[in-house]
Amino acid sequence: MFGIGTQELIIIAIIVLVLFGHRLPSVMRSLGRGVVEFKKGVSGIDDETTPGPSGPGKPEA
Repeated sequence: MFGIGTQELIIIAIIVLVLFGHRLPSVMRSLGRGVVEFKKGVSGIDDETTPGPSGPGKPEA
């Protein structure tokens, strides 16, 4: 995986724990919210670009 071994991953995890410590749950929560908002935005763009049942050439009911 990108040339990163198990020892390097453990070292990175330890550094993250030292840097964020007690704030880690809130950081992960905000990161998750950001990912959810990004997915909503991407699906919103997909919804706008794909024509629905009342697309071009079809009269609305």
